Order: sequence, then structure tokens, then C-alpha cells
Amino acid sequence: MLYTSKENQKIKNLKKLNDKKYRHESGLFIIETEHLINEAYKNNLLEELILLEGTNTDLDVPTSYVDYKVMKYITNLTTPSNMLGICKFKKESELGNKILVLDGIQDPGNLGTIIRSAVAFNVDTIILGENTVDLYNSKVLRASEGMIFNINIVNKKLTEFLPNIKKQGYKIIGTKLTDGKNIKTLEKNNKICIIMGNEGSGIQKDIFDLCDEYVYIDMNKSCESLNVSIATSIILYELDK
Repeated sequence: MLYTSKENQKIKNLKKLNDKKYRHESGLFIIETEHLINEAYKNNLLEELILLEGTNTDLDVPTSYVDYKVMKYITNLTTPSNMLGICKFKKESELGNKILVLDGIQDPGNLGTIIRSAVAFNVDTIILGENTVDLYNSKVLRASEGMIFNINIVNKKLTEFLPNIKKQGYKIIGTKLTDGKNIKTLEKNNKICIIMGNEGSGIQKDIFDLCDEYVYIDMNKSCESLNVSIATSIILYELDK
């Protein structure tokens, strides 16, 4: 079917998926660009395709067509793609032995990049604290390059989650600019949880106090700090050695 009116209820509902509240009420989110759509399809999370009229696809999912005006109305991109996908939220899976906790990451680009690094360096689960940007924000999805579909990502209240996994034998590692242990000298533990904090203020004190140990990245003293996504990538690389 071809949709040519922005007033159609189906189109209005698709547009509402750009709003965080509606995404979480419906359990659905929008992805754009062919690469993201293919990643979602491979992981059986693609529910429907919305294609610009005249576009063809080999993907075996329910498909609707829209004209350029409607696609531009739905999209978050300045220049609309010729396709967008409607995906269902991923189900939680087992935590695994290597957990990355994100406490208050606010920048969508940072979160997306961290997700890519977590997949690259074999993290089993990412835990998003209450103040972290929404996983299904369009900028997060694009920055993740589709890696959101290849890792377990869960939202948790950290003050409840961390004490619980500590009882299960996980060593909880916080990050600091100085002091603590050099990440290169950290002893390997079978079950580990590393915490990265907010871009400006770091880890909240009540979360910080729950850590068993603290690590830092040894670097040139002329550089005071690193972007959180870069710092996370370095730490995950060292942990994966």
C-alpha cells in the first residue's frame, strides 16, 4: 500500500516513535539506512519496512510504501533515506561474565560509540543507569552502526543492581582520573563489572562507593582527560587482552 498523507493514522503513529515515551509504551522503534535495517533483519528484530515509492527490497517482512513528503515527515534525517525499519525492543538475555555499566552517559554519539567498542572487545552485557540517554534515540542507533543488535543491553537502577551482582561474585571496578590501579595492571577476574560515568561529573558518589576497586588510564600529563567513549574503548581493550 502507498501512503501519501501525513494525516493517515498509521503515519501519525510512525511519527510518534520519534518520542521516547511512545517508543517505550509501544515497544517499537525506528531505524534508518540500509545497513541498520540489515543488522536488525539478521537478528530477527525487524517488524516492518517503510519504503520510498519505487524502492525495492529482498527482505521478507511486511512492507508499506510512502511518497517523499511522508518519508520526510517521519524521518529524523535531514535528507530522508529511501527506507526505514520498524523494530521491536530486544529481550534481555543472561548477563554473562563481563558487564559494562554506564552511569549517566548523556551524549547519544558517545553511547553509540561505546556500544560498538563493547561488541568489539567482547563485553557480554551493557547496563544503562537511570540517567543515561535513551538506547533507542536515533543518534544512538546511527552511532552504534547496528551493533545495538549484537549485544545484551539492559536498563537498571544501579543502586539496586550493583549490590545484587556483587553477591553473585562480580568484582565491581570504578574509573578515576588518577589514583587507583593502572588499568594495565588490573588482575583478571572471571566475573567483572566496569563502571563508566557521566561526561562531565563522572560516576555518582552513591555508585562510586559500591566499587571494589578503581582504575585509571596512565597518559601524558599534558592531557587532563579523555572523551568517555575513547576512555571506555581503551579500558575494554585492556580488559580483553
